[in-house]
Amino acid sequence: MSAYDFDAEPWRWTGNGAQWVFVTVPEGIADEVESLQSGRGRGFGAVRVRVTIGATTWETSMFPSTEHGSYILPLKAPVRTAERIVVGSAVNVHIALVQT
Repeated sequence: MSAYDFDAEPWRWTGNGAQWVFVTVPEGIADEVESLQSGRGRGFGAVRVRVTIGATTWETSMFPSTEHGSYILPLKAPVRTAERIVVGSAVNVHIALVQT
């Protein structure tokens, strides 16, 4: 299983009446993850990952973003609350690719 650690600043996206918080995966890691994808992909090019921030681990998908030139990873509200994550303040992120 491929795994990566990086620091990133959470940022907020607002649209269609919703607000989401994401981190952008560093370009080098995104390039490596993309090179490991083979066969039929998930919708929108999503990649399943197991994420750990602090003491919280969960499974989700990260999505390719043309605007950011990388994958973006959503941070759910319960995770942000549990880990006291604030938009604009760097967090350490561990991701592991999940085999599907």
